[in-house]
Amino acid sequence: MPTIPMPSDLSTLLMVMDLIGVFVFGLSGGTLAVRKRLDIFGVLVLSLAAALAGGVFRDLLIGAVPPASLRDERYLLAALAAGFVAFFFHRPINRLGKPVMVLDAAGLGLFAVAGCGKALAFGLAPLPAALLAVLTACGGGVMRDLLVAEVPRVLCEEIYAMAALLGAIIVIAGQNLGLPPVPVAVAGATAVFVLRVVSVLRGWSAPRAPGT
Repeated sequence: MPTIPMPSDLSTLLMVMDLIGVFVFGLSGGTLAVRKRLDIFGVLVLSLAAALAGGVFRDLLIGAVPPASLRDERYLLAALAAGFVAFFFHRPINRLGKPVMVLDAAGLGLFAVAGCGKALAFGLAPLPAALLAVLTACGGGVMRDLLVAEVPRVLCEEIYAMAALLGAIIVIAGQNLGLPPVPVAVAGATAVFVLRVVSVLRGWSAPRAPGT
């Protein structure tokens, strides 16, 4: 599949956001594993799953193979580092209050923007790019929750996938309007994080079927 060359500053930003998202989601997975009293192996497995699953799904669907996490060892190193940080420093992390939710919200924003940007760079139309952004952002969290036998947050909690979709919409709108890509990417990630955190604090949720 032909790709559209990205400006070097945007390409670098997407890489940085991807790696930070890997570390943050890895922390969320590792922190949840510690809470579930898993051993060091379980903590690392959950960190890897949370950090890398969404990006792997995205890359396979757009034909970017092998996936970035297998071509660039920095992804694996970031995910493993997050697992070790969660294992050894879970007490100070837990003092943050709702650590999994906060880390999850940060990773959600970073992955939504990076996923949308990469999908657009591979020539996808806006709607498929937005769907891939949501998959990138939510895939790791779904895998993390399933591995500890929890219903994935994207299916039952407050605004989650919709927050990721907001980030994708901002990126797509910015590109269509010809706005500078770096500020647009930062704005998109920030909007996702704020919406996700506020929705939890305020108890907002997506609409449910009437009478349920």
